[in-house]
Parts: sequence; C-alpha cells; structure tokens
Amino acid sequence: MEPVISARHCDISESLRERALGFLDRLGALAHRPVDSAVVFATDAGQHLVELRLHVSHGEVLVANGTADDHRSALDRAEAKLRKQLERLAGRVRDARHASPDLKPI
Repeated sequence: MEPVISARHCDISESLRERALGFLDRLGALAHRPVDSAVVFATDAGQHLVELRLHVSHGEVLVANGTADDHRSALDRAEAKLRKQLERLAGRVRDARHASPDLKPI
C-alpha cells in the first residue's frame, strides 16, 4: 500500500509529510488488509484542515477530518478519530465472527 499525500492551497514541510506517513503506517497495521490510504492537507480561511482516508478490505472507506490552528495539531486530531473508527470496526468484525448462529439479528 503506497499512501498518497496531497496539499491544497498550502505547502507542507518534509517533516510533516514524514509524520503523516508514520501515522498511516501505524493505522494501516491496525486495519485488516488495508487497500489504499491518503492524506489531504488544506488551508481554508485561516484554518488548517487534514483529511485521512483509509480504504480497508470489503470496500469500506474510513474518513477522518481534523481542524486546528496548524497542520500538525489537525493531523493529530484526525489520527485520533481514525484510530477510534478502526477500533470500532475491529470490534464489529470480531463480534460478527463470534456471534452464535442460533441468534437472529434484530
């Protein structure tokens, strides 16, 4: 999986790019068979925005957005949101595998 990093209406430093790649590597390790990942840095009306996208197997795409006064903080916020989504997804998969076949969904 080769992550895509893009910047809209802003420039990002090499250290921020490396930090984003590190986050994607760690989050990709938590995901079950990640397919694709992307980070989009943007600046809009003085706000710094970061969007993390992680495409996991079975066609699900997880998206997390972070907003802050700088890109580093926005990236941290988006990473926390995506981590929470991955934990929830892992719980759903685990619950589905261990559900009793006698129980019918409500």
